[in-house]
Amino acid sequence: MKFAAFIALAGAMCAAPALADTTVIHAGALVVDTESQPRGPSTITVTDGKIVSVADGFTAAPAQAVTIDLKDKTVVPGMVDLHVHLTGDPGGDFWKGAVEPDEWDVVVGAKNARLTALAGFTTVREAGSGPASAFSLRRGTAEGFIDGPRIVAAGPSLAIVGGHGDVSGFRPEVNELLDSGFTCTGAVECAEKVRLASQNGADIIKITATGGVLSQQGRGLEAHFTSAEMKSIADTAHSLGLKVMAHAHGARGIEAAARAGIDSIEHGTYLDEAAARAMKDNGTVLVPTLMAFKGVTERLGQGVYTPVVEDKIRDVAETARVFMGKALRWGVPIAFGTDAGVFGHGRNAGEFALMVEQGMSHRDAFAAATTNAARVLGLENEIGRIAPGYSADLIAVEANPLDDTSTLENVDWVMVRGRVID
Repeated sequence: MKFAAFIALAGAMCAAPALADTTVIHAGALVVDTESQPRGPSTITVTDGKIVSVADGFTAAPAQAVTIDLKDKTVVPGMVDLHVHLTGDPGGDFWKGAVEPDEWDVVVGAKNARLTALAGFTTVREAGSGPASAFSLRRGTAEGFIDGPRIVAAGPSLAIVGGHGDVSGFRPEVNELLDSGFTCTGAVECAEKVRLASQNGADIIKITATGGVLSQQGRGLEAHFTSAEMKSIADTAHSLGLKVMAHAHGARGIEAAARAGIDSIEHGTYLDEAAARAMKDNGTVLVPTLMAFKGVTERLGQGVYTPVVEDKIRDVAETARVFMGKALRWGVPIAFGTDAGVFGHGRNAGEFALMVEQGMSHRDAFAAATTNAARVLGLENEIGRIAPGYSADLIAVEANPLDDTSTLENVDWVMVRGRVID
């Protein structure tokens, strides 16, 4: 009888549902989204990583729930950075790819994922990495092995042979050895590489549509891919349910990418009115990465970059201070991204001051990093606001960011997918 009773009890324990993991947050003030006015004292209830209720006042926590006291803070949605390189740190040592193993990227990435989350960025778009490093980080943060944000990862960028994003600057045999396998020539091969990226786990397709500032070529920043190649990339990606983000500096490269159906332009330095019109007509979003330009100019004259790269940095420096303001006046949709990795991770929120300097309001800048960025990712029903059913991606700051985004440069508390990052 005792054995039978034990078996019955064990069966009952196995059949009983596990107790829900519930956290109750008492916020002194609450910004649920950028369309709404701030609320006063509020209670947010989180169960199993999701927001289940948002109530006025400080309500009592249910039995066995964890209570977090943020009564002296303003709680706001966790932010989104649409352009980061978690697996890299700033510097000009392009040769390190020839001496460091791919596994080291994951170590660096784990460090930077934590710094990024602590800075208040609870979702990021990894804009180009080694073949598997960002995918490993994506899984590590999702499963809670690594402290960090939700990661939407591109994996290796698609590039033209010898262009920005391809390996260059070494002896030919070394360039060949380090090749990522994601360069392409012609519409058919480019479609094949999109399918290969999808097969290997890419959440989004990243291409280098024009020359770049930090690569070792000095041949300008205009279009690399042909219009036919870019249309093939966009059409193939969209057929697989994937969006395309394009590194692009030169105006004609930006215009061609927008007309080809590319979903977002990263950087956009030499945007002109014709390129802006193409972006508006095609719903292409600008991700201006102003902190990238600030980061590289901070290192000029220190022997960090090669002479060819220093020349390109100086060429773009003045334009970088005004182009987003032009895009804003021309009505181009803008979302938040920084290119962290070109500058030190954890400084991402410095982008807000640069956006405001170029004419964007504090409210619109915060929207660019929350609701607008969520929409770019296709996650607008999951992140970017504080509401029942949304992921519990929350941060606490001293003041209302709708009035002053500088408060976002000092984040006091972070929760990602219901887990507090200490």
